[in-house]
Amino acid sequence: MRNVRDIECFLTDMDGVLVHDEQPVPGAIELLQRWVDTSRRFLVLTNNSTYTPRDLAARLARSGLPVPEENLWTSAMATGAFLAGQPGKKTAFVIGEAGLTMALHEAGFVLTETDPAFVVLGETRNYSFEAITNAIRLITAGARFIVTNPDTVGPSPSGLLPATGAVAAMITAATNRQPYVVGKPNPMMFRSAMNRIEAHSETTAMIGDRMDTDIVAGMEAGLLTVLVLSGVTQADEIETYPYRPSLVLDSVADLVPML
Repeated sequence: MRNVRDIECFLTDMDGVLVHDEQPVPGAIELLQRWVDTSRRFLVLTNNSTYTPRDLAARLARSGLPVPEENLWTSAMATGAFLAGQPGKKTAFVIGEAGLTMALHEAGFVLTETDPAFVVLGETRNYSFEAITNAIRLITAGARFIVTNPDTVGPSPSGLLPATGAVAAMITAATNRQPYVVGKPNPMMFRSAMNRIEAHSETTAMIGDRMDTDIVAGMEAGLLTVLVLSGVTQADEIETYPYRPSLVLDSVADLVPML
């Protein structure tokens, strides 16, 4: 059996693992510093496609977490990496924010509403009926439907908001076309992250707070999985799943002494 001391590279979720309500989770700062001190390669992952790495690094810095841009991997970046390897024209109609448009530009895509090869749907607070209608028409005409992440709702100061997965479901209902979803729990996101840092599954761990995304995707990607109870999943919920994480900890503070 693998243990934490065998691990050379770490992938970690962000919200609920390193930060909670814009405050660092106990042990998060120490863990990041330990990875640096011991030359561990690591990436901080998020399904949110809104932010560019620079924006996200600044957001984490305001929370007291020093994470360089090069150590961030978003569903937008994973989508760009996935589409860069797809055959055909590098053209796309995009519904999303700067994080997604920048990732597709860096993947060599031209963003257009005229006969695109792909329709790419990501996170935005400004979903417009016009853009959704255009997406439906383009998909019906033959564009391939790609979604950055499956999350159906997201948080806001006034309560839950419909998110990417909910809008994708509406487009699917109108077109009868299922999208390819790149973000967690698709292990594709982890594999692209590992390619980014030249990691191997046998010596890589995934740290997450959700059994239904972080842990299942890490398991399917062949990684050692670490569930922390500082976020969504509580200890008594683990038994309701047919799979188990490799390790369960109260928070990342418990991981620091193991490295």
